[in-house]
Amino acid sequence: MRRREFMLALGGAALWPLAGRAQQPTMLRVGFVGAQPRESALYNNFRRRMAELGYQEGRNFTFDYIQTPNLEGYENGYRELAARKVDVFLAVGNERALRAALAAADGRPIVFLAIDFDPLAKGYVANLSRPGGNVTGIFARQLELAAKRVEIAREAFPRATVLGVVYDTISREQRDATAEAARKLGLEPRMIEVKGEGGYASAFGAMDDARGQPIILPAGPMFLRDRAVIAQVLLERRIPSIVAFRENMEAGALISYGFDLMGLFYDIAGYVHQIGRGAKPSEMPIEQSPRFYMAVNLKAAALLGVSLSDVFVARANEVVE
Repeated sequence: MRRREFMLALGGAALWPLAGRAQQPTMLRVGFVGAQPRESALYNNFRRRMAELGYQEGRNFTFDYIQTPNLEGYENGYRELAARKVDVFLAVGNERALRAALAAADGRPIVFLAIDFDPLAKGYVANLSRPGGNVTGIFARQLELAAKRVEIAREAFPRATVLGVVYDTISREQRDATAEAARKLGLEPRMIEVKGEGGYASAFGAMDDARGQPIILPAGPMFLRDRAVIAQVLLERRIPSIVAFRENMEAGALISYGFDLMGLFYDIAGYVHQIGRGAKPSEMPIEQSPRFYMAVNLKAAALLGVSLSDVFVARANEVVE
């Protein structure tokens, strides 16, 4: 296995109280609603970075986490966190999470990791250098990455004529960007809507008459959460895939291209730390993720009977044999 890591660290290790609490004992309470189990490696990476910055859970830091099984749970989850009087809200992934956090925060700071939407185009921030309001964070340009995945599909499968385009409720913009890029490269986009874990086999059945043709999975919490089920269905139906998350590739998908999600959870801890020292979200520039990452699963390629060129494989940041 080869891996190339690029780490971005914001701020030093000194711990300061939140603005307006300088005379009170320091206890930084961070609230987050997410789809993964609390002990997910992603969330552990956030807590690991917080520890490196001087925060010890139970002593000067709490990680108030609520897991939601679906999109509808974000509203109730963030209202519950507001009732617990957390100091900083985390909103990761989709626009619905940020909307729910904004509705509940009542002006308290929000740190986001915008994966499925453009916070500037959607009007959540005034600009990237000085966002204004009570939100700041990291922005991954997902629509550009969606188009890049199509280019990778074309390169890996030069004889392909059809490209499956998988999407769910929150990834429709990625669907449209993927379909547009596919048409430009002479591929027929075939839309495949997924409505839940139980629906993967039937949804992917849309590719049964296009054996060997690739599909693209977008970034989204459901596709990350259900990566093991998805990988199993892909292998059973012998469908080669290009996915957004390296974690999906590690579970059995063929190729991943996107951002380093583990690294980004590490990075957003720096924003929380700066706010803990008294920084105002309105004045904290929004970072655009520099962590683009391609990985190839050669074991999955062998199981699928897919032959990838040595040049293509050599371009990957990580190769799983």
